[in-house]
Amino acid sequence: MAESFGTDAERYDRARPRYPEALVERIAAAAPGPDLLDAGCGTGIAARQFQAAGCRVLGVEPDARMAAVARQFGIETDVAKFEEWDPEGRQFDAVVAGQAWHWIDPVAGAHKAREVLRPGGLLAAFWNVFQFPSGIAEPIVEACRRVMPDSPVDPRAMTNQGVEVYAPMLAKVADGLGETGGFGEPEQWRFEWEWSYTCDAWLDQMPTFGLFTRLPQERMGEILEAAGAAVDAMGGSFTMRYTTVAVAATRTGTVRDGDGD
Repeated sequence: MAESFGTDAERYDRARPRYPEALVERIAAAAPGPDLLDAGCGTGIAARQFQAAGCRVLGVEPDARMAAVARQFGIETDVAKFEEWDPEGRQFDAVVAGQAWHWIDPVAGAHKAREVLRPGGLLAAFWNVFQFPSGIAEPIVEACRRVMPDSPVDPRAMTNQGVEVYAPMLAKVADGLGETGGFGEPEQWRFEWEWSYTCDAWLDQMPTFGLFTRLPQERMGEILEAAGAAVDAMGGSFTMRYTTVAVAATRTGTVRDGDGD
């Protein structure tokens, strides 16, 4: 699934939600300087937001198709898995990962972040958690179960993403940071916001979800038909409630396993 998002990288960039400006501003303010590394930058959605906030951004992205789109938008991007990426001596004031850290080994990723962060630098991994209106969720779940009866992922998990569902993943991030011995106590941040979708905008985004990126077009069409009917029944648009959750920690000067600062 991790390698499937670049199948339609242009759609991914066009349709996926952005991140709240309050998050971007908090990270930019907490970093000791403007040099920022975006791990798993995808098409550069978050990277462009940080760039607009005055940061100098380098992206690292394992999918060359996604990286190509990021470059088209002016984001310098290296193609590599973050854990295996060679920074060539470069250091940064912040490492961020938007909707990506769960694809990175939490311990190896934390070690790499520690390697490239200056003392006092910030690591911030964050995710958009959405809560579907019931009138949208139920028809989508029913269509998925009909069209994808053998799916290993319960479609209800996609439509009912309470923040508490992310708690184990956030704890895993914090545990990985703790293993390095090179970060202060992790903090959890939350930002509540809403976004209104037209029917067309919502149907454009749905195929970018991991549950659907490898689904044949005709089967995806059946799910989109059900989703479109549900949005039409709500008047042709709806409002999605989002919570952006983040784990953030500051790089300390601790030396461990023979590493130096």
